[in-house]
Amino acid sequence: MPQLSNLDLMKLADSFPYPDTEPEGYAKFFDKSSATKIYSLLHPTPDGPKTIGYILKSMVENLQSIPESICGPITVDEDALTIQAFELPTEAERTAAVQAVMKYWRDNKTWEITDGWRNELWPVYGSNDEVLYEVERSCTGLLGAMRYGVHMTAYVKDEASSHGMKIWVPRRSATKSTYPSMLDNSVAGGLTTREDPFEAMIREGDEEASLPEALMRERCKQTGTVTYINITDKHQGQKGLIYPEAQWVYDIELPADVKLEPKDGEAEEFYLWTVDEVQEAMARGEFKTNCALILLEFFVRHGILTPQNEPDYDEIVRRMHRKLLFPGPHQKFA
Repeated sequence: MPQLSNLDLMKLADSFPYPDTEPEGYAKFFDKSSATKIYSLLHPTPDGPKTIGYILKSMVENLQSIPESICGPITVDEDALTIQAFELPTEAERTAAVQAVMKYWRDNKTWEITDGWRNELWPVYGSNDEVLYEVERSCTGLLGAMRYGVHMTAYVKDEASSHGMKIWVPRRSATKSTYPSMLDNSVAGGLTTREDPFEAMIREGDEEASLPEALMRERCKQTGTVTYINITDKHQGQKGLIYPEAQWVYDIELPADVKLEPKDGEAEEFYLWTVDEVQEAMARGEFKTNCALILLEFFVRHGILTPQNEPDYDEIVRRMHRKLLFPGPHQKFA
């Protein structure tokens, strides 16, 4: 298998085409005559409609076939490639309508992605701080709505190792519905509705890696966010869905005597690897795609990846901080 470059890894995570540099690929989604066109899911606001998701043509067609008693009224504009749905008075009513559609699709086995049903609700934002409604975690991609998470890289200083550190790397459980047995970031997880990112990071540190809360609060530091748009592959439960994502990024420097240990079954085991070993596994494609992105961002911040040693440095950095039009709390960092 050919080795993946850092730019290859970046493009696997940020795989949605750019209009300026990939116009042909971009046109496949936004040309009215394209078989792979997508529709912008709109939400009306006093300042005009805002795009809150990208829905595939096949899903729009199926949504139109669902009884209105389940999904409520739907308006599709074929010229503008837009769709308006779930426009009810309250968040609770909108959430109920969205969940009714997702359960309808799950019960009818319409889309593969619903096989990974989690019984966990994630937010869809109508503005940068307003939750419009909630949707089953596994189904956010059916709406093409923003997805949020937290990712942390745990490292130990080691002057004898390459770049003076070693990094804790978990292997995902073989029973995971997405990316089974692949490598991951030290600790990571999704953000539920109105959950504080730092508190989520502390929770995940305990659940996934047995890291004590006091240690996390003392040493875990937020370093920023990353934003990108992913088109799903076979490892994610269903190919071809559009995932706009924002991740809150954290580092934690650990004492040499602290060991990461699996706790909740999300990870099978943890390895303490040199930077060279991590980069070699990345080049072999062994990491979950957005986890490779998080590691690239870590390498940039720690001076491991530089304009001097990476010819595609500028594009890599641009792609890990993609400008997204969707509203939500990530816009505070844009």
